[in-house]
Amino acid sequence: MFYCICSLVIPTECYRHYPQPSKDVIASLFVFGDSLFDAGNNNYINTSGQANYYPYGETFFKYPSGRFCDGRIIPDFIAEYAKLPFIPPYLYPGNHNFKYGVNFASAGSGALTETRQGIAIDLKTQLDYFKNVSNQLKQQMGYADAKILLSKAVYIFSVGSNDYSFPFDTNTTILDSYTTEQYVGMVIGNITEVIQEIYKIGGRKFGFLSLGRLGCSPSGRVLEGGHSGACFEKLTPFVKLHNRQLSMLLKELYTKLKGFKYSLVDFYSFAEERINHPSKYGFKEGKVACCGSGPYRGHASCGGRRGEKEYELCENVTDYVFFDFAHPTEKVNGQFATEAWSGKPGFSGTYNLKALFKSK
Repeated sequence: MFYCICSLVIPTECYRHYPQPSKDVIASLFVFGDSLFDAGNNNYINTSGQANYYPYGETFFKYPSGRFCDGRIIPDFIAEYAKLPFIPPYLYPGNHNFKYGVNFASAGSGALTETRQGIAIDLKTQLDYFKNVSNQLKQQMGYADAKILLSKAVYIFSVGSNDYSFPFDTNTTILDSYTTEQYVGMVIGNITEVIQEIYKIGGRKFGFLSLGRLGCSPSGRVLEGGHSGACFEKLTPFVKLHNRQLSMLLKELYTKLKGFKYSLVDFYSFAEERINHPSKYGFKEGKVACCGSGPYRGHASCGGRRGEKEYELCENVTDYVFFDFAHPTEKVNGQFATEAWSGKPGFSGTYNLKALFKSK
């Protein structure tokens, strides 16, 4: 069996598992955000926030592809449903074909430039990358055809989690300078600017995840002390206000921007359900990670490359909701993508993702 050790570059052979595009491709897919969506961009920047080593990728790809997961992440499933190939990372060397879209997401990134600055690609830089791609598409396809592609494309986002978690796990004092409302307002403000910029370039269809139950991840429980079993509830007011503000923003843009369409999928309730009632959804463990060390395996030690060399790895990853300290298993990602695609049970907006892709 062929294994790819993806440290600086991913050999072309590593993509042999990637499905080819169908003749029934619905629309292109452009991906923005953080580690829930990063398909390997962090492999190509100087950061400790990488997942290019075993056991990441062990179940589906059989090699570490740079995804913070044992296998596929949510955009991989969405691409499959849309009859697309897996969407490659923007920084993948030699990738100049953006016809089906591209992935800009970076593990650790946030809407604020200050969030994990220097070790992740923030949202505004991802926007700059998208502007580069839109210009290249215009050169390759001609202005008219590129404009049609960009207007039919779907733009999906997972952003905000790091903006709220990093002040607590890095002991920065940034939150001392702002109220909860002010800080969330800055995050939402930056997201607003990025959406508006993409809209100006031609984007019309946007898909968003609400933030999940951040304080109840294995790493969140470590922040709370790790032994009481409690979630780290200091994050909760930020998460809940962010989710409300994001919903209000998208509704406002829908009324103000001609042709603007969106889907907002409730990741908070989805995650909370599986954490609290794992057996209801085919899991055995909703609190402890499959891979890691410390209480709840909540230390970021999976793979032994981030300060702690010793770590534990579960025997059956499909029993677990969390693969590592903060990221879902492929099984969870697949369940979420299926619900987001169909719109059941929790989504708001003008369309579920399937209808968003097919809308004109």
